[in-house]
Amino acid sequence: MNKLKKIGLTALAGSLAAVSANAGELSVSGSYNLTYSTQTGDTGTATTDHGIGIGHDRDFQVSGSGELDNGWSVAGYTLTKDDLTVSSSNIALTMGSMGTVSVGHGTGGISTGYDVQTPTAYEEIDDGGATSLSANFVGSWADNNSLVYSAPAMSAGDFTINLGIEYSPEASGTSPVDGAITSSTEYNNGYGVGVKATGMGLTVGVYGATREEDDASKVNMTAGSDTFEGVWYANYSMGPVSIGYSQSYYDLGENAADIAKTTPKTVGSAAGVFEAETYSIAFNVNDNFSVSYARADDTYDDQSNTKGGTEIEDVTQDYKSIQAAYTMGGMSIKAYRTETDNVNYDSNGGSLTVTEVALGLSF
Repeated sequence: MNKLKKIGLTALAGSLAAVSANAGELSVSGSYNLTYSTQTGDTGTATTDHGIGIGHDRDFQVSGSGELDNGWSVAGYTLTKDDLTVSSSNIALTMGSMGTVSVGHGTGGISTGYDVQTPTAYEEIDDGGATSLSANFVGSWADNNSLVYSAPAMSAGDFTINLGIEYSPEASGTSPVDGAITSSTEYNNGYGVGVKATGMGLTVGVYGATREEDDASKVNMTAGSDTFEGVWYANYSMGPVSIGYSQSYYDLGENAADIAKTTPKTVGSAAGVFEAETYSIAFNVNDNFSVSYARADDTYDDQSNTKGGTEIEDVTQDYKSIQAAYTMGGMSIKAYRTETDNVNYDSNGGSLTVTEVALGLSF
């Protein structure tokens, strides 16, 4: 997005008792997207299997930054959506060679840099799918009510290494307002760590997180089963071609009862294990036009056999997505066609195909 304007301001004066801030800057940016979408399928739900829609999406972001007298710097942003409510926000304090500490709302956690990173021309592979890829839920609890530390970048030969750590005292993903608290009978502390190496056209990232489980509030979850979430990916670019591969693991604890393969499951609600495998290839035809193909296999295992239950056959929800994008300065035309099979991790769930064409404007 291009900056609309910059104006001088005095940033964060008096917000830190020991230091003051020099004059900083404020930037305003935004975008508008108009979409035309069609949806067809055989899931057995009339409102799902057929549909046509014209939609729009508006984003408006205000970003600010400033430098403190001791050489540290502060930066933050607030992003609003269609109804002008806050969609996400973040404030970060960079402490020179000691790294950066940040607190955010909406996209505050480090997992957003690891969850679904395989290259595509337009959107993530599951955008427009019947349900989100389980990899998108890995570490999502840290998007709110968490503290993030990012270490300074380190060099190792031709590679640059980045390390991030996050902590939440109440890892439900709920975002409290100023001066308020959030509490849950479901989760206590949450911890996450991510490491990323970039160099020679290759990027490799690994992220893992765990949450302390308090209560059997999930469907058929065994009380006291702490969760574990992890993902790793590798992307390689050579000239106009980029390829990527990723695996994720989302474990919501042991099941206390069987969940049939013909029962719809919801990621984040159903106990058990979701394992996703994603791969894609993207090609930049020229500086303005790119295309991509991506596929993901997202498998659900109810884990009931670990408690002596009946062995239930795993169910795999499949995604296939073809995408294209053409940019003309601040305007773009993008499209995808995404097909999802075994909708909702249900072996009788059928398939769903979504096609979208979008006209985007940014300023």
